[in-house]
Amino acid sequence: MGCLQLAFQGNSHGSRCSLQRLIKLKEPIAASGRGKRASNVFRVAAEIMCHKGYEATSMNDIAEAAGLTKAGIYHYIRGKEDLLFGIMTYAMDNVEQGIIAPATEVADAEERLYTIVERHTRSVIDGTGAITIVLEEMTALTPAHRRVITSRKRAYFEFIRRTLEQLAKEGKLRNVNPTTAAFSLLGMILWISRWYRRDGKISPQEALNDYLEIAMNGVLKAARQSSKREQVPAQA
Repeated sequence: MGCLQLAFQGNSHGSRCSLQRLIKLKEPIAASGRGKRASNVFRVAAEIMCHKGYEATSMNDIAEAAGLTKAGIYHYIRGKEDLLFGIMTYAMDNVEQGIIAPATEVADAEERLYTIVERHTRSVIDGTGAITIVLEEMTALTPAHRRVITSRKRAYFEFIRRTLEQLAKEGKLRNVNPTTAAFSLLGMILWISRWYRRDGKISPQEALNDYLEIAMNGVLKAARQSSKREQVPAQA
């Protein structure tokens, strides 16, 4: 994710899409409701951009996949760059509302980190993989839009780093730099969109539990993990 997306590969659109086509959208395309309809346009557009690449994706492609006329899609967006910015804004809204907000309510740093990892991992596994990948298309944004998205990504990164710094002060963090640990955790989670297949041998729940086990044991001192958490139950 820009400063968070780290080492995402350049333009290997063909390989990434063969994976992303298998990540199903969890919500159906809404028949009405401008806000919901717009968010689904973003999700559909992200899938197509993941498949074809940003430059090769046309507005006709997006309109057809979203079930809209070309004129109709301009009711939601002004152009392709505006759409890309909308997708990234939608992604960061989800991060702030679905990860940062609930994690902020957790006072205990260890439980807060667990909440961050659990919620972010689940979101990628549950169907935002294409949106995660499209977040790498930062160079296609206007300078003003790029600054907005970069600032929001940086805020999320700093939230994670502050949590790790608190764990370090409490003597719970392994002997690692909190910055290195924050980037490593983000890289690990974001890479799910590169390899995970919902029709594969690893179930979503197994993948989530494995990621939590690896992430928490990777940054926390083993001596502090005497009470092993039970596996996270699947959401209905």
